[in-house]
Amino acid sequence: MAKVKTTFFCQSCGSQYSKWQGQCTACKQWNTIVEEVIQKPEKSDWKTPATSTSKRVSKPLKINEIDDSKDARMNMQDAEFNRVLGGGMVPGSLTLLGGEPGIGKSTLLLQIALKSPYKTLYVSGEESQKQIKMRAKRIQPDSDNCYILTETKTQNIFKQVEALEPDIVVVDSIQTLHSDYIESSPGSISQIKECTTELIKFAKETATPVLLIGHITKDGNIAGPKILEHMVDTVLQFEGDRNHVFRILRANKNRFGSTNELGIYEMQGSGLREVSNPSEILISEKDGELSGNAIAATLEGMRPLMIEVQALVSTAVYGTPQRSATGFNAKRLNMLLAVLEKRAGFRLGAKDVFLNITGGITVDDPAIDLAVVASILSSNEDEALQSDYCFAAEVGLSGEIRPVQRVEQRILEAEKLGFSTIFISKYNKIALKNSKIKIQLISKIEDLVDFLV
Repeated sequence: MAKVKTTFFCQSCGSQYSKWQGQCTACKQWNTIVEEVIQKPEKSDWKTPATSTSKRVSKPLKINEIDDSKDARMNMQDAEFNRVLGGGMVPGSLTLLGGEPGIGKSTLLLQIALKSPYKTLYVSGEESQKQIKMRAKRIQPDSDNCYILTETKTQNIFKQVEALEPDIVVVDSIQTLHSDYIESSPGSISQIKECTTELIKFAKETATPVLLIGHITKDGNIAGPKILEHMVDTVLQFEGDRNHVFRILRANKNRFGSTNELGIYEMQGSGLREVSNPSEILISEKDGELSGNAIAATLEGMRPLMIEVQALVSTAVYGTPQRSATGFNAKRLNMLLAVLEKRAGFRLGAKDVFLNITGGITVDDPAIDLAVVASILSSNEDEALQSDYCFAAEVGLSGEIRPVQRVEQRILEAEKLGFSTIFISKYNKIALKNSKIKIQLISKIEDLVDFLV
């Protein structure tokens, strides 16, 4: 019998050490290094389905001679999912989907598997077939292309894959899989690396796309070694607030497309509904005009969005005024408050300021600065802004209104949604003609104050 070989791995970053130590020298985390068995048995008597059904010849080719005509993207029958991937699923790609527990990761991929016109194998290591059937009946009762397999051993999974020959494989989740060639428990560093390596070998050699679900840690990072995110082709993040029905799909890494695209879903009893026009759901309906509300024209990838910014300015009850921001950078809020006090003469140093981006989303686009300033001014003066005003500009430290990119897309989106006036920087170059919306050009923050107050 071969001698059992062990080594030490950091559970946070995956670094390997020959002996135990208290702190990981790579990620500086304490008490994250554990011992794992890495001795593998001989593989001479086992042949993976990927090896036996290989569709590619391993020989060098000139890049001009490589035929990519057969690798057209696969339409997943989900416009939001296709947009985030860059136009559809690439054959032979490995996609990792992460998110909070209960946010809807399994629901999203099961829904895609049920709607897909391709033969899909849904492998679950967390739920039984009856449990998945109960959820599938709620999402889409009838589907002839989706096959369910409850298995955690990769060797058994590959046997079923070889027999079924699916077009797409979904694995829920990578942390539940284990291989016979690693003696450690499922979810450990060595098991995750080995199972992912086997799936990559299968995906690349058979041109079959694989979708993986990954658990996340309390810090919001995908559980397991960081190398897991380097190994896969695409890393998607499914996020949202449990108190809201909206879910956002982002791409943190994408070898086949942009990482700036955004997909928005609405969680319903029958599954996740695609939201084709997010501007209408991110702007709340009000019976009357309220102070402290302003509409910002922002961008997420190639998609323009209109979001509602709410501010509340009140006299500080305690000695130290509070500064709180939800969905917006708190340090940037403090900077904008300092600009308002220094350049516009508003005494906000003794007042509490609370800021909220409605819809439970987080925005880091500097173009919403002007809307933040307008909402603070509106709440401070207790005067409502006109509901058909919107804003798209960055505010500098000297109080100047700075231009933002792709302002014409923002103007067209505002015009389409019925806004009458949009405030932008006078330094933006605009080529639009015959626009129905009024474009209000301003150069410094004092101009905005004079116009609104």
